[in-house]
Amino acid sequence: MNFNRIGVVTGANKGIGLAIVRQLALQYPASPLNNGQFLVYLTARDDARGNEALNQLENDAQLKKARALAADGGLTTLKFHNLDIRNAGSIQALRDYLKATHPDGIDFVINNAGIAMQGFDDNVVENTLRVNYYGTLETTTALVSTLRPSGRIVNVASVSGSLRSYSSSLKSRFINASVVEDVNTLMQEFTDAVKAGDHEKQGWPSAAYAVSKAGLIAQTRALAQQYKSEGRDVLINSCHPGYVVTDMTRGGGNKTPDQGAQTPVLLAIADIEWKTGTYWSDEKEVDWAA
Repeated sequence: MNFNRIGVVTGANKGIGLAIVRQLALQYPASPLNNGQFLVYLTARDDARGNEALNQLENDAQLKKARALAADGGLTTLKFHNLDIRNAGSIQALRDYLKATHPDGIDFVINNAGIAMQGFDDNVVENTLRVNYYGTLETTTALVSTLRPSGRIVNVASVSGSLRSYSSSLKSRFINASVVEDVNTLMQEFTDAVKAGDHEKQGWPSAAYAVSKAGLIAQTRALAQQYKSEGRDVLINSCHPGYVVTDMTRGGGNKTPDQGAQTPVLLAIADIEWKTGTYWSDEKEVDWAA
């Protein structure tokens, strides 16, 4: 089968990621970007869990009622592909597969994969940043080369990445980071400060997840500037899905995963008026630094 539109969702075997795949299938028929058959790659680092999630969606009552999937006469086909964003080889393998299988390119990548570890020490900081910040950056850097013109990248961040709890000097550096190297420096300084035990004196919060998401939002803004300067036709934006009831929030939250999926899906397949480098919440652009 030939596919007119193709997308990738990372960390999609459960929670918000799984809901994003479901909502893509449900909302695509009414999308202004609907131009025919739609293929979505559900990715996860564990093959068994990824295939289980795929089977769950193929038998999903909501999708069957809507006849959203190709097997039921709809437009969307779902496939699983392994991806561990902690592993450079895994990222490169997906990139190479996409280039070989879809030489004309794909349309979007939704970077949802991430972790939230309990506690706070230098080990938690290093592991959290390795996945949420550096893993996402490596995935974006690899997969941007697979995008067609006007392709999109959506980074699932968090309101915890707001800058309210930072010193004024750090806040200014986050806001004014114009290249990814500026943000990388901030992430390294945070890591070093935690190891030295003086991160609070330097104006950092004691929260690895929050800093990783602040870095992700700044990374998104910097990459948007970089792609513009390089003449790349790419839209890259970040978003807060909301406080969603998932394993990551340990049962807390005031949104269902499907409600949390709305903003990432909007940024992937809705008309966003060519916006790039922006931060969204509740399906609208908001001020990250406020």
